[in-house]
Amino acid sequence: LGMFSELKFPVPWGHVAAKAWGPSDGHPVLCLHGWLDNANTFDKLIPLLPRDCYYVAMDFSGHGLSSHRPAGSPYYFLDYVSDVRRVAAALQWRRFTLMGHSMGKTKTSLNAQLFFLSYCFFSSQFCFLYPEMVDKLILLENLGFLLDPEDTEAWLKSKRMVIDRLLSLEAKQQTPKARSPEAALQRLLEANSHLTAEGGAILLQRGATETPAG
Repeated sequence: LGMFSELKFPVPWGHVAAKAWGPSDGHPVLCLHGWLDNANTFDKLIPLLPRDCYYVAMDFSGHGLSSHRPAGSPYYFLDYVSDVRRVAAALQWRRFTLMGHSMGKTKTSLNAQLFFLSYCFFSSQFCFLYPEMVDKLILLENLGFLLDPEDTEAWLKSKRMVIDRLLSLEAKQQTPKARSPEAALQRLLEANSHLTAEGGAILLQRGATETPAG
């Protein structure tokens, strides 16, 4: 387990990097590093762990060898959870062990979502959002993800929907459709029932790009 391989997973802004130890057909374990760290956090730990597992330690966006998000883009906590979902999808892992390391021991609610929460916190969030994908959660120096009881169902539904829709759109990778001006206006009006035809035409003057196809 002292030997490792480098991995790269494409994302819309570049790639997420990772390093892997063990047999690729072993039990999958996804490892999440701590605050301002990177995948090398696990270099000394992995060789001491069971040898029948396949350990993948990812660099979160902007860390290690992973691409930074575009300049001016904030690093929101849900974006990191989305990155975990992207990597799991790229690995085609339907169920795996999640191991996260960091210092955070923080309670949150819908009204108090703090940016500086540790990345181990994100492993708890992922487990909460996608329990069917996680067979075991291992937290190093961390408490679990806690929500106020009245917030739980609403948080789960809204955040999972955001991540699932985002990844679904990315997977389609559709090129924009070309329409006639009339069809484009009709499409705009169907999606915005409050618009008049005159208002829609005004918006399309600046909101659409003319091409040879439409």
